[in-house]
Amino acid sequence: MSRPPRAKESVLDAFEAALLAEGARGATMEAVAAAAGVSKGGLLYHYATKEALENALLERMKKLVHLDVEAMQSAPGGIIAAFVRTSLETGTPLDRAIVAASRLAQTGHAAAADALRGVRELWEDALRPHTRDETALQLVLLVSDGLYFNSALAAGALPGPLPRGAALDALVALVERAAR
Repeated sequence: MSRPPRAKESVLDAFEAALLAEGARGATMEAVAAAAGVSKGGLLYHYATKEALENALLERMKKLVHLDVEAMQSAPGGIIAAFVRTSLETGTPLDRAIVAASRLAQTGHAAAADALRGVRELWEDALRPHTRDETALQLVLLVSDGLYFNSALAAGALPGPLPRGAALDALVALVERAAR
């Protein structure tokens, strides 16, 4: 009898959570199996090696960023507005995958670093047709990075300026004018 697909996702979720909480060193196969509620043999059934588990996490991130780009491209307010506004979102599946991949990249994991560069390139490619030049594109990306950084700090109880409501609307409008 085959194992339910949810078990495989549970293992991947546990690996991601271990990376977020403990970093790459704490995300051992044993810790992941325990957190997922499976035996080490059960984990190995789904992911024969830690490299396979890492690759699955990076594939999850790639899938999520493609969905993110699709959503931004069809957003009613336009792609730049959607990109800037969603930069305030932390704790989402995409955010968790990016942070987990970053934990791997911090240890010198080349595939994770490449995958993270790929995320940035996908966003750049999606935004580029909506900006007047490369400088404007970088402005959009850097404003987004700053909002994301401040949002991540706020989640950790360190205040950072987080525009909301009319202030966010004004910032989005300013970025859109500068980008075009």
